[in-house]
Amino acid sequence: MNPTVAIQHVEKRYRAVRALRDVSFTLAPGRLSALVGHNGAGKTTLIKLMLGLIRPDQGTIRVLGEDPAAGQFAGRKSLGFLPENVAFNAALTGRETMAFYARLKGCDARQGVALLERVGLGDASRRLVGTYSKGMRQRLGLAQALLGRPRVLLLDEPTTGLDPALRQTFYEILAELRNDGATVLISSHALNELEDRAEQVLIMNRGVLVADGALAELRALSRLPIRISLKLRGAAMPEWSPPDATALPGGCEIRVDDQVGKMKMLRQAANDAAVEDIAVAEPTLDELYAHFLRAQEQAA
Repeated sequence: MNPTVAIQHVEKRYRAVRALRDVSFTLAPGRLSALVGHNGAGKTTLIKLMLGLIRPDQGTIRVLGEDPAAGQFAGRKSLGFLPENVAFNAALTGRETMAFYARLKGCDARQGVALLERVGLGDASRRLVGTYSKGMRQRLGLAQALLGRPRVLLLDEPTTGLDPALRQTFYEILAELRNDGATVLISSHALNELEDRAEQVLIMNRGVLVADGALAELRALSRLPIRISLKLRGAAMPEWSPPDATALPGGCEIRVDDQVGKMKMLRQAANDAAVEDIAVAEPTLDELYAHFLRAQEQAA
């Protein structure tokens, strides 16, 4: 499967600051990828490079097979973007704003009306954007990013200002795009939202890509403990539990380093009549993020 985005050995400097250092990765069609890192890690610089707003000092960038900074970018109509801080003409209505962006992309203006309904702005579509709240402007920004059913969608903190119901709608829309073969990249600090949705996680720190892979791959690389909690009949610890198992009120917690150890412990627990209930907690995306950042700091 050919990647829709390919970043190869990219470097970017802002005077004395190295914003990106030898960054390489690919994004595939039909996949949602999460770009995570603290402020200043290089996430926004990467997005600007993919949009063609700036050029790399070294390395190559291809989006839909083309160099976005080369001038004529035929794939631009197939690219959707939502910045972290959206800004629209306050003197236009929501409908007029969508009609303007539809003309830029060569889309049917009726798409804009339908998208406004989809993001919950149907009733406010004839109001001036200057009367919109921050959350409403964010929804308008999402609607314009979805015009033309983009093949590559770049989203910077997209759920800021959205209530839980609209966040759910937002991710339902993204699922439809992915199923249609679109590439979706989300730059976000909301790691808990992305944990069960992202097929690929890119972790940035100080301009360096410190981790790239599926959540299961990052868990295997990190070897962070998997916690298995058992609810037991009686106070005795199971004879088969490892020496470092921790006794808890009404049960115990066992920690293992990998999937092999997890399956071994689960088989033991399933065959033990004293075990009433089993709960498994894999390392979270928050924990993986902290782990890989610490590993890079220690190696520096």
